[in-house]
Amino acid sequence: MKPNLLLSVYFVCSVVHSLAEEPRNISGIYPSLAMFNNEGECGTGAVVPWADRLWVITYGPHLPFGSSDKLYEITPDLKQIVRPESVGGTPANRMIHDESKQLFIGPYVIDVERKVRVIPPSIMPGRLTGNARHLTDPAGKIYYATMEEGLYEVDVKSLAVKNFIRDGNGIKKDFKVETPLSKLDSQLPGYHGKGLYSSQGRLIYANNGDRDKRVLTDPTTPSGALGEWTGSGDWQLVRRNQFTEVTGPGGIHGSDPNAPVWSIGWDAKSLILMVLDGGKWQSFRLPKVSHSYDGAHGWNTEWPRIRDIGEENLLMTMHGAFWSFPKTFSASNTNGIRARSAYLKVIGDFTRWNDGLVFGCDDSAKSEFLNKRRVKGGIDSIGQSQSNLWFTSPDTPGKLGPAHASGAVWLHESVKKGQKADLFLVAGWKHRSLWVVNHATGESARTDIMSDDDWLRTEAGADSKDLSVVITLSNGESRTTEPDAIFDGIARIGDENAQTGLFRPRGENKRTLSFATKDGYYEMGADLALKRVEDAKAKAFVEKAVALPKNVITLDEASVLVVDDRGRRWRLPRASKAYDAATNAGELRICREVATERDMLSACGTFFELPAENADGFAKIRPICSHNLRVTDFGGYRGLFIMSGIKPDAKASDHILRSDDGKAALWAGAIDDLWKLGKPRGEGGPWKATKVKAGQKSDPYLMWAYDQRTLTLSHDQNEPVSFHIELDLTGTGLWVTHKHHEVSPGEETALTFDPAIQARWLRVTADKACAATAWLKYE
Repeated sequence: MKPNLLLSVYFVCSVVHSLAEEPRNISGIYPSLAMFNNEGECGTGAVVPWADRLWVITYGPHLPFGSSDKLYEITPDLKQIVRPESVGGTPANRMIHDESKQLFIGPYVIDVERKVRVIPPSIMPGRLTGNARHLTDPAGKIYYATMEEGLYEVDVKSLAVKNFIRDGNGIKKDFKVETPLSKLDSQLPGYHGKGLYSSQGRLIYANNGDRDKRVLTDPTTPSGALGEWTGSGDWQLVRRNQFTEVTGPGGIHGSDPNAPVWSIGWDAKSLILMVLDGGKWQSFRLPKVSHSYDGAHGWNTEWPRIRDIGEENLLMTMHGAFWSFPKTFSASNTNGIRARSAYLKVIGDFTRWNDGLVFGCDDSAKSEFLNKRRVKGGIDSIGQSQSNLWFTSPDTPGKLGPAHASGAVWLHESVKKGQKADLFLVAGWKHRSLWVVNHATGESARTDIMSDDDWLRTEAGADSKDLSVVITLSNGESRTTEPDAIFDGIARIGDENAQTGLFRPRGENKRTLSFATKDGYYEMGADLALKRVEDAKAKAFVEKAVALPKNVITLDEASVLVVDDRGRRWRLPRASKAYDAATNAGELRICREVATERDMLSACGTFFELPAENADGFAKIRPICSHNLRVTDFGGYRGLFIMSGIKPDAKASDHILRSDDGKAALWAGAIDDLWKLGKPRGEGGPWKATKVKAGQKSDPYLMWAYDQRTLTLSHDQNEPVSFHIELDLTGTGLWVTHKHHEVSPGEETALTFDPAIQARWLRVTADKACAATAWLKYE
């Protein structure tokens, strides 16, 4: 009996020891797995399970000759191993080559014994973006493409390299390239390559940028390309638009030589899905859920993917939405694509690993690139670029935010009678509207989309020199106004006391978070232990670097007024006027980058996703959630979303991180936890007893993604006043008439919007000079 007792004791101790060493995670994010580099950005380029490990690569922003980025090996017990073979760069390619039993990921080649070989930049220079099976020797060779249209062939055994198309980056001074380089410079339009795949006797390549200087400010600038290569010469243009992922039913392993190929891209109108089947290309359009991924330079899309996650359908990420994508999608089988939910994370790659999903993210970049704006108040960015993995259950992609969506098949275009547009996806939404706008005549009309077909077929009924056809899609709101219990420890706006402070991830490879409060200075590392540190200099630095700005938004009686960097005026609802005093006093963070090239705006009790100015900024803003929290500061650290403003009596918990002296605390979770705060709501308007002239148009007032909407109109005149209500369908000034409504003296008229009527912005005009109120309530 004694040996059995000893065995039992040993077993229990082993389990306890194992549990004690389990890394801490919050909302599926393990701070100990965070990845850092010394570059302006640290994105996750690829995440692949292989040889009983999870392999991850990171990338810097434009580094064709290597960088401080690493190859990571994650063990089953979630330990991170930084591989010594790392050479860095800007890689996002990955492919499993079945015949040789090797994983090709970035410049690394990994066999089933986890032996790593490297193809260094001196052998294969360029920003490696995609792999594909070989057209004539798939068992013995593999293709690599670069972000600047370069094309290489690699022998899977010897790793001998042959260059077909020269990478578009010039060789930097004193850098020696050992491989003979092709003299062929690609003439394919665009740059910033994303995807590569082979099938049907051709190699397909996608890029999503352009060197035209206009791409830095105008998201409608022509950009990007989808190209083909058939074994010699240059890439041949298929379509001049921005494209990203290129893949097929075989996914990361490569497909049957005759299988369909899919490529997902976009333009100013919508998403674009290209399908190569039977040697012919066919195009489809899908709506956009988020516009944060727009931008004609292509930098805001890191990196859309279509991947097998062990379910009946594939999972696609594109423009802020998770999509269900049928494995059998082809020219003859086009049904089944559905939007699942909206997300906020910037996802570079993802995979099924064991019983869950793992998303590799692009979380926090030291360089804000083009994403600086006045409403942020000139604050400093983070001290060191960093990203992390996000572990979720398989059903998470269907459970996040509502996928309100819109798009167009024609946008200010000249069309002929009988002309047909691309098919447009409308299946999967309850409330569906088709708007036809003839700008040449000023006429517009809305109809409900009643068809049960997956795709909307549009044909011009007459010639038009300037026609737009816009589709809006919504499933309404299933969320309530009650926040999830994970937010219980955060102070409410009416609370007299809250533990507040400002924070910033540190630089100099310290990898800690600085947190300055009125009671002292604290630091926190991977263990999430918030410790007091006596460092007055560091405290002063944080307080100055990320100081809370004042007067970057205006609160008047009507609503929240924002004047953006181009001088455009926008009005937003208040969730509560209780925020006015703290906002005007400069006690609350208004705007900050919370993921690479993604800003969050916090105004009067609502968090908004705010696209970069090069993606049209405030014009495409969308509310995420409303709340009554007193959030002093917010931002990212080690892939977590952090907020300050904690109840003094809130105990340390799964989400509350309390300091060792008890005087400071932070909330931590995933940025996509914000959907759990409750649906967006609020009230306000463009006018509240505002003196207006006859024919004077109001400022645009946000309407998109709100529920249960009522507009109340009134005025101070002794005669009827007619109000003209207009809707901007796209955020680009595409205004259409909703209705004209006459209001009698002394009357308040309430108008309720049908759920199918969706638009970005609303504005009002009165036909007589008066003191007018146009008041919207979103419940």
